[in-house]
Amino acid sequence: MTALHTPAPPVPHRIHRTDPAPQPSAPRRGRVDVVGPPVPRGEEVLTPGALEFLAHLHDRFAPGRAELLAARAHRRASLSNGQELRFSREAPVVRYDPAWRVAGAGPGLADRRVEFTGPADAATARAARGSGASTWVADLEDGTSPTWGNIVTGQVVLADVVREWPPGTGPDAPPTLLMRPRGWHLVEKHLCHTDETGRSTPASAALVDFGLFVHANAAGLIARGQGPYFYLPKLETAAEARLWDQVFTETERVLGLAHGTIRATVLIETITAAFEMEEILYELRHHCAGLNAGRWDYLFSIVKKFRDRGPSWVLPDRSALTMTTPFMQAYTDLLVSTCHRRGAQAIGALSTEVPDDREPAAGRRARAEVAADKRREAEQGFDGTWVAHPGLVEVARSAFDEVLGGATDQVHRLRPEVRVTAAELLDPRGLAGPVTDAGVRTNVSVAVRYMEAWLRGVGAVVLDGHVEDASTAEISRAQLWQWTARRTVTAEGTPVTRDLVERLLAEVVAEQPRTPDDRFDDAARMFRSVTLEETFPTFFTVPGYVEHLVTVTSR
Repeated sequence: MTALHTPAPPVPHRIHRTDPAPQPSAPRRGRVDVVGPPVPRGEEVLTPGALEFLAHLHDRFAPGRAELLAARAHRRASLSNGQELRFSREAPVVRYDPAWRVAGAGPGLADRRVEFTGPADAATARAARGSGASTWVADLEDGTSPTWGNIVTGQVVLADVVREWPPGTGPDAPPTLLMRPRGWHLVEKHLCHTDETGRSTPASAALVDFGLFVHANAAGLIARGQGPYFYLPKLETAAEARLWDQVFTETERVLGLAHGTIRATVLIETITAAFEMEEILYELRHHCAGLNAGRWDYLFSIVKKFRDRGPSWVLPDRSALTMTTPFMQAYTDLLVSTCHRRGAQAIGALSTEVPDDREPAAGRRARAEVAADKRREAEQGFDGTWVAHPGLVEVARSAFDEVLGGATDQVHRLRPEVRVTAAELLDPRGLAGPVTDAGVRTNVSVAVRYMEAWLRGVGAVVLDGHVEDASTAEISRAQLWQWTARRTVTAEGTPVTRDLVERLLAEVVAEQPRTPDDRFDDAARMFRSVTLEETFPTFFTVPGYVEHLVTVTSR
């Protein structure tokens, strides 16, 4: 691997902003109105003060968000037309100044060796509390179906957690809470922002999730000896990280928090963000704890960005896309190296296995596979990892304990041997395995069954021994779109056509136990529209939300 720059040893340094900090603006007269139906206990989080705070965030930052989304669309078109991704050389201070560091772990985040993630609901909160995990990543994004009831109830559950979980440290303490809001691209149609000109638009889902949580819980979290901590999903560029940093800074000003109280970990789950990891850390340096390797969304991003690039970018079966695939190894090596050079934590990928104790042999096999995967991550230099089932917490912890010993992390461990080039991040060679008949059927089955659960309001569901969420459904349907568009032929000699996928879809739906309340007919229609049409929707959740999950009232 060829060097991009030479890592330097840590240098104590007081960080000064080289860009002007966002300045408070004159008060505006925008407002946010609730246009969704009542939700039990919703008034506890949708308070007048919270809505006023959301209005302020939208007045300040909605225009910048719109500009960033327009830039995404332009970038997507440019990549489709052949533009190459490359590392930026426009800001040499970011990449070549060895002195700057990120804020690092906040109180309660020093040890993150096992992070348990799941939807922000009461059942998952109970499982998280007794899991033994270092942190609970309460997920309002890919692990939550964004019905209005789920979003509001999730905020109520998190407020209960902050109020009711006992503070403290040690082996019996509950995990530190982090919240994952929805991405910049999503809207919350049950809240309406009206600006000072009278123009009304749906609220930004990211600002809603963040704003309601921080407004309700910042003081309580600080009193617990922790703070308002977040995972930021789906970022594509450092400019998008900069907007989050401005949101954090303004929030701290409005709520009277010390600058840097809010901490964020960024999921590097798009190929474009992989080329700007250092810049992302720099933009968030006053609020950044680390980066996370978001495996499935990263692969989905690769298919989405390079689906028109020719047969070399046709990825094999989902099961063959492991973290040891060369371009995935390059991505994770670069992530760990970049984080540790800047004092940030590097958090590993999610293990979705569900150990089934009803089948002891299968359960032992699943635990052994997870243990080996987590040991590999720890040896690679990661400071912690994600699991989706509480039964895997101890497995993951043991693997990291073997490598970390008594240390809380490996941030001190620099890897000067890691030298990753743009070509290595973009080299699809070395992929293990072909496209198979079984792989095609698996993708159809996972995608349509997950979409059916999502339409019923279930955002994380166990299918075939794995916890599936929106990210795994996305990679499944994206691969099917790519295989049919590229007229891929499986290892068994079967052409992957729309007719084949339609036949498999009908077979999968016919095999499912049906109830009067199931949504398989709707799921099959949604599957076709986001998988088999000539135009590829960037996210299935965008049209799915608008068409199926919005229940705006006349209020």
